[in-house]
Amino acid sequence: MSITQNKKASFDYFIEERYEAGLVLEGWEVKAIRAGRAEIKEGYVIVRDGALYLIGSHISPLPEASTHIRPDPTRTRKLLLKAEEIRRLIGKVEQRGFTLVPLDLHYRNGRIKLEIGLGRGKQKADKRETEKKREWGREKQRLMKSANR
Repeated sequence: MSITQNKKASFDYFIEERYEAGLVLEGWEVKAIRAGRAEIKEGYVIVRDGALYLIGSHISPLPEASTHIRPDPTRTRKLLLKAEEIRRLIGKVEQRGFTLVPLDLHYRNGRIKLEIGLGRGKQKADKRETEKKREWGREKQRLMKSANR
């Protein structure tokens, strides 16, 4: 079940591969995510010291859930993947110019997971082509709907 999605990622990047990663979260963050107060649209994934980190995602704290600590809504969160997957991703990001983009925050067996994509940036012409395909799909749906009536 999806919590929040980064719809702009598929517009800005060609997504080559997808990976599912766990997140290191604090208790107040889990409560806030379950309440639907998470946003990954501005987030991105970086490689630091042989590990992957999610930066820039925003989790708004609940006022009643975090009374004894000072919550930081945009703190850096570590991603949990298998060592082999991390090595493979680091190699592709550093050598081939790929970017790691957060795509979807969702539940898997009661745990909160983040789907990240290995993407290559789109040029302006590629973005225009994507927009044309989307518009044509909408127009096709309208034509099919009006033809059935």
